[in-house]
Amino acid sequence: MTEAMPKYETLSLDRRQGVDWLTLNRPERLNALNATMMLELQDYFQRLYTDHSVRVVVLKGAGRGFCAGADLKETSISEESGPSHGLRVQRRVSEIVMRMRRAPQPIVCLLHGSAAGGGLALALASDVRVAAEGSRMNAAFIKIGLSGCDVGVSYFLPRLVGASIAAEMLMTGRFVDANRALRIGLVSEVVPEAELEKAGQSYVDDLLATAPLALRLTKECLNMSIDAPSLESAIAMEDRNQILTVQSADFPEGVRAFREKRPPKYRDA
Repeated sequence: MTEAMPKYETLSLDRRQGVDWLTLNRPERLNALNATMMLELQDYFQRLYTDHSVRVVVLKGAGRGFCAGADLKETSISEESGPSHGLRVQRRVSEIVMRMRRAPQPIVCLLHGSAAGGGLALALASDVRVAAEGSRMNAAFIKIGLSGCDVGVSYFLPRLVGASIAAEMLMTGRFVDANRALRIGLVSEVVPEAELEKAGQSYVDDLLATAPLALRLTKECLNMSIDAPSLESAIAMEDRNQILTVQSADFPEGVRAFREKRPPKYRDA
């Protein structure tokens, strides 16, 4: 099923042959997350859940940086009070990362400049992260009197970099530069900023070379296996995925292509 191309105020969407290049587009505010951008990101990632015409998403930022986090100039804590209002406001942003993880498409995040607070959360909720030289990222929440654990960051960080480095980042708000991010496994690759989109395209090419169903099931299984209560639980999911994919038309095509030393022609059937 193909969804109609949405139109957004704070996001730029370029759909190219099954790939969505999604750009955070508030460069005058370093792509800081205001209420409109939060709701538009929610809408975009929710649409992906049933739109299999989109196979890969590339997430990036316009201008001088990826995302500076929440737009504090548009945030007011005094306009209304109470837990119900507070939770609605909080869920504007936390719902985004949950929808990113539920989306069946792999998300490649291209980082340049700064990724702070909510910007870091968007990067962590992606599947693959590529950083430009000179970029840096931090969990900025602790710096403004909030808990350092916010927007899923306390979930993603220790799984990527371990408990000790996660504690350092969440409790101090220190910036991690691109080179250190590569060393600790926070990003997959660091490239010159001028080559960032080219590097992202190389991951897109590899992802598009896979069978569509197999790729969707791989993201789902990896998500489940990270929190699997046992080896048996992870293997049960893996076994289910292999039984599903082996019965698809793309499996014999993949085998034939391998034997004939040619690119496969998958049909997602």
